[in-house]
Amino acid sequence: MKALVTGAGGQLATELMAAPPDGWAVEAISELELDIRDFDAVRAAVKRSSPDLILNAAAYTAVDRAEAEPEIAWAVNRDGAEHLARAAVEVGARFAHVSTDFVFDGHASRAYRPDDAPAPLGVYGASKRDGEIAVQAAAPKSLILRTAWVYSPHGGNFLKTMLRLMAERGEVRVVADQIGTPTSATTLAETLWGLCLAGAEGIHHHTDAGVASWYDFAQAIGEDAHAAGLLKGEPRVLPIRTEDYPTPARRPAFSVLDNTSTWTLLGRPSPHWRSALRTVLGRLVAPA
Repeated sequence: MKALVTGAGGQLATELMAAPPDGWAVEAISELELDIRDFDAVRAAVKRSSPDLILNAAAYTAVDRAEAEPEIAWAVNRDGAEHLARAAVEVGARFAHVSTDFVFDGHASRAYRPDDAPAPLGVYGASKRDGEIAVQAAAPKSLILRTAWVYSPHGGNFLKTMLRLMAERGEVRVVADQIGTPTSATTLAETLWGLCLAGAEGIHHHTDAGVASWYDFAQAIGEDAHAAGLLKGEPRVLPIRTEDYPTPARRPAFSVLDNTSTWTLLGRPSPHWRSALRTVLGRLVAPA
């Protein structure tokens, strides 16, 4: 069996490539090699690859910049996703697409279920929601997996930013009134592979277990990175409000995702986010 992974070089694609299931060959393609906004190019690449499964890990994820360049966000997150889904159907491949907690407005008082009504606050979330709709229209049996707060040992992410700032300054100020769940790209990749092997269709959610604010996440990074020897001293983490750190894009104040359907399909829960964080930090201490 063969899988084609888009977004090569990104956090998720890197982890998908690192541990494919037994019996699967994986080809990864980057945005430099394939502009998913171009349907003819997508069709040709998919036909050439002839995969049994396409895993779409390509996305426009610059949340704040999307407010200034919405046409690019929609071209990638909606049109590009639709192009891949259409091409998958043409060659008889299954299609899996990754989406985001930003499709919700953050006004809920409980974890968001897959069937809750989306209400994105900004361009990024709206473009990702339109991508979900386009994918389901083009490939009705597709799998859509929403996730949140993804980080890994590589690429640009909150973990890497915090480690750099903590090492440089010894003190960071982090928003404490946005609540969600940190998610290791490794566990996300494992879940995506698992759901595909289980034949899952429709919309499902994956994050690591537990709940945290960005402040909680930063506190844990500082404590565990210091314990692992990645930081000379334990940094000071100061809580601030969202209004103290204004950004072009509005962010959901609460974006915890309900993972029940995913955990039921896989027969296991995700690890707690703090445990997953320690695993990732361990990889930074002793890279493979």
